Amino acid sequence: MNADWIKARQTKYAGYATMYVLVVLAVLVIANILANRYNKSFDATANKRYSLSDQTAKIVQGLKQEAIITYFDQTTHFPQAKDLLDRYTNLTPKVRVEYVDPDKKPQVAREAGIKAYGTTIVQVGMKKEEAKSMTEEGITGALIRDLKDSTRTVCFVTGSGEHRIDDGDKTGYSRFKDLLGKDSYDAKAINLLQNAEVPSDCTVVTIAGPTGDYQQPQVDAIKKYVEGGGRAFFLLDPPLKFGKTEIGDNESLLGLLQSWGVTVDKDLILDQLSQIIGAGPEVALVSTYEFHPIVNEMKGNATGFPLSRSLELKNVNKSTVQKLFSSSESSVATAALGSPSVDPSDPRNKKGPLVIGAAGTYETGKQNSQGRFVVIGSSLWAANSFIPFNGNRNLALNAVNWLASDEDLISIRPKEQEDRRVNMTLSQFAMVRATSQFLLPLAVIIAGFSVWWRRR
Repeated sequence: MNADWIKARQTKYAGYATMYVLVVLAVLVIANILANRYNKSFDATANKRYSLSDQTAKIVQGLKQEAIITYFDQTTHFPQAKDLLDRYTNLTPKVRVEYVDPDKKPQVAREAGIKAYGTTIVQVGMKKEEAKSMTEEGITGALIRDLKDSTRTVCFVTGSGEHRIDDGDKTGYSRFKDLLGKDSYDAKAINLLQNAEVPSDCTVVTIAGPTGDYQQPQVDAIKKYVEGGGRAFFLLDPPLKFGKTEIGDNESLLGLLQSWGVTVDKDLILDQLSQIIGAGPEVALVSTYEFHPIVNEMKGNATGFPLSRSLELKNVNKSTVQKLFSSSESSVATAALGSPSVDPSDPRNKKGPLVIGAAGTYETGKQNSQGRFVVIGSSLWAANSFIPFNGNRNLALNAVNWLASDEDLISIRPKEQEDRRVNMTLSQFAMVRATSQFLLPLAVIIAGFSVWWRRR
């Protein structure tokens, strides 16, 4: 009789409920233990905005000594930085993060020279750098400056109608300059017409889309620089002969490149494949790349080249050249450059694929001294209006990295945040509001009343 309670329905329900509670508690305890020991996260956003970039991972995981990131702010603001800084510590135990409240530890803040809340100092060994912003680009940029022993300067040649780094218009190079700054490069303009000699502080010299012909002293200065172990980046447009600004043939400059094994053809590439991005045939679309440090990390990243020309390559004397990428098989090149009306189906057109980008080296004969050059048959792809396109900015920075012998920086950079706002008209907004505030709650109420009525 006394054992009947064990068989009772209420006892079974109580036993089941107790077992379920114990199982849930056990799962929670195990999950908390694992969470404390292993800090893992999953980024489900489309552009991986909550994950560190490949470039940052490559640099951080390659650290040979401890890096200390110190964040100075009020204690209540520490959580704002913790989410980002924890991603660095998750990559390697060589990164240590410290949080300092200047109000509670004023002497520490004074010694570090902190003048504002939200300042981040990155230290590697004895070298310290302040992050320019509390972002991945700011933190990683400071880390790069710590790891590099000297200032590196990218010099942009001016005086013959080249793109300017101080120009914020769509054809300017101000965004390229900003991107170089995030990779810890300085950028400045030089004029080889005024002084036909490349300054000694130039790590890389960039010739970006000159519309006028270079004079022989300018060409001789570039030749002397590269063949003496310097690095040069050539972005050359087709010599179009229509519109307000005609582009010169630049025979002297092209002759120099030909002596290094790169023949820059006088043509314009037309690519029907560019229709998939809503562009005209004057934009050559590239999605496959050769094997070279500049483009090895570019797999899966398309690049676009407006108004591009083709290249022909061969190894000559002391120069070795290598193809980086070509236009698609559906592309053609026309030599009709005197009119904006061109016929992609003209049988006289040269058939694709056509080489657009190449990299080369020049053996100087001196130990540990090698000239390097990159030639791309377009300059607008790196201008303000087009450098944000897909992989263009990565290609531009990778080329500079290779030219500057900074191969450890070559990678895919942090992705820009996408604007995913939904734009609606007033009528659409009214419909969404009525549905969410009235129709859906009313449907739930009606369904609940219907269930209650049936059961009653």
